[in-house]
Amino acid sequence: MSRAAAPTGAKTRLMSEMKALRKEKWINFEDDEQDSILKWRFALMVINSDSPFNGGYFRAEMVFTDEYPYQPPKFRFLIPITHPNIYPDGQLCISILHKPGEDIMSGEDASERWSPLQGAESVLRSVLLLLDDPEINSPANVDAGVMYRDRRGEYHEKARETVERSKKDIPEGFEMPTTFEAAPPPKQEEDDDFWAGSSDEEFDFGGSDTGDDDEMDYEDEEEEEEEEEEGEGDGSDEEEGEDK
Repeated sequence: MSRAAAPTGAKTRLMSEMKALRKEKWINFEDDEQDSILKWRFALMVINSDSPFNGGYFRAEMVFTDEYPYQPPKFRFLIPITHPNIYPDGQLCISILHKPGEDIMSGEDASERWSPLQGAESVLRSVLLLLDDPEINSPANVDAGVMYRDRRGEYHEKARETVERSKKDIPEGFEMPTTFEAAPPPKQEEDDDFWAGSSDEEFDFGGSDTGDDDEMDYEDEEEEEEEEEEGEGDGSDEEEGEDK
């Protein structure tokens, strides 16, 4: 696709990506219709018992340009979060949102940064991973980085406070998921009454006994013929004895 076709191409691709994301449990688009396909408003949900942000409902926005996917979107949280890689205004310091190509100053490889092969979903999943696993070597919030490194308990307490504050933004009637795994299919219960009330005669699976019956009839006929022959033989002997 040429850059000249980017405006139409960007919108078409974003509509497709949004449609796929609406099926995911970890993101909630609160408005059925977004004001602009180039500006998304949504909430990311953290459902991970090992995460200090477990149970959080974090409203955020992502802004795209007509040059998408050649240029990365911009992302920011709409709620203050104490985190080493989140600026006070909610923007993130994360490699995937940096422009394509290597950056000698930062030491980031091109593979770590944005590329047209990336998409909105890959950005959002990277954000969720960053929440649970901060990069403290190049923090956006130095104080939060020091707290995470030296006073982990205090950091976790701040995270729990943020989670509780975020729950106030959950829309009325919206049910927070408790797991992102699909429920297993219901187990079919065996009908004990069916097996208990069944007799051997009911389990005739179409087998034929005709061959056995014919064989038994044939054997009976042979025995009767043999008995008749023996009877005739005895009668002949008696007649011969009388003639003598």
